[in-house]
Amino acid sequence: MSKSRRMFSVSAIVGVMALSGTLAAGVARADVEIEYWQYFFEARVTAMDTLIDNFEAANPGITVKTNQFPYADYRTKVAAAIPAGEGPDVVQLFYGWLNDYVDAELIQPLPTDAFPVETIDEEFFPMVQAMKRDGQYMALPTAVRSLALFYNQRLFDKAGIENPPATLDELVEVARKLTVRDGAGNLTQVGLTSGMTAQDHHWWREVLLRQFGGQPYSDDLKTVAYDSEAGRKALEWYVALDQEHGVTASTFMDEPQAAFKAGRAGMHIDGSFRIGALNDTRGLKWGVAELPAGPDGTQSNYSSYWVNAVTSKATGEKLDAALKFMAYITSDEAMQIWLETVGELPAKPSAALTEENQNDPIYGPFVKGLGYAQSTVFVDESGQRQLMTDMVSRIELEGQSVEDSLSEAAKAEQAILDGFYQ
Repeated sequence: MSKSRRMFSVSAIVGVMALSGTLAAGVARADVEIEYWQYFFEARVTAMDTLIDNFEAANPGITVKTNQFPYADYRTKVAAAIPAGEGPDVVQLFYGWLNDYVDAELIQPLPTDAFPVETIDEEFFPMVQAMKRDGQYMALPTAVRSLALFYNQRLFDKAGIENPPATLDELVEVARKLTVRDGAGNLTQVGLTSGMTAQDHHWWREVLLRQFGGQPYSDDLKTVAYDSEAGRKALEWYVALDQEHGVTASTFMDEPQAAFKAGRAGMHIDGSFRIGALNDTRGLKWGVAELPAGPDGTQSNYSSYWVNAVTSKATGEKLDAALKFMAYITSDEAMQIWLETVGELPAKPSAALTEENQNDPIYGPFVKGLGYAQSTVFVDESGQRQLMTDMVSRIELEGQSVEDSLSEAAKAEQAILDGFYQ
């Protein structure tokens, strides 16, 4: 399909052409202000400011006001504002929160005349189809992201390491060479960051578990499947990084990404969204590699995304403007701006899987990871994430066995799934 025929092409969204249906009504409106909310992440704020400037320049009758909140407070702020008739008309949310937002009636479906389901199915990555409810899309992303291995090039050079690790065994060996302790045995530099509160719960669930021959859930997603031999091996391997090999500690500095940015970590597993922040870190020389392969060469990755949705607060003229804004921030132009500013990958294969992107030394490993990535279908993202954090904490801090902690986590998560699906 040529760009001129795409539903979400820039000319169709922000040009002088008349639009049909709901969006057409918005063209004739003037002096409408809508509000967009997202959590605070500096690169995201910069990217959205650029998108809003572009949108307002092409739509002089519409003003977009923005508001950002710390991640820890974000969901609470949204949940309180919309029912009170305040807050955003268009909201950014993590894909794993969709069920909560739908059940609470905080967002409304995207009308199929403006956002045809068949067109979205065809043009976006398949993972986006998890945003459908009852034949309509509830939300759409500007970008998607995968995981990769960041490494500190200066620390690699100092340790005489020529290439990033390609396997889990190599990851351990390289991490050992990069780990530094003081005279009292305290870690002053970790070979590899760790922490289930960051991206490691995704790395364990969708990458390590699969690389050791297991899977997190049954094919119908209703049953926890990691309380298994594969799950035990994957968890043993993960906790051994600290307890046996001594190359990491989840308590090292405040956050894993902070240790890497400070030059106190040789390697760090994170999402492509981290690129923008690292680009702005003075004095840090870093590179990116695909995630290390498993024991039998298995490659796996985790892909996630944040989406944009029109809230139930938006009605009348504001709804028209909100839908028009939604169309622009999910366009090819917006996706390219987001890639260049934030580092997250376009949500359409046609834009993401270009030869240039795949060969890029920074974007390339993430793009390649999308080809074999899995997206967890959460029913309670924060609750399911906390169970993974508690699972490791019981082993590292309380001395519980891997088998018992794994089983306890599986039973607790099964209760969450049962509460949703039954």
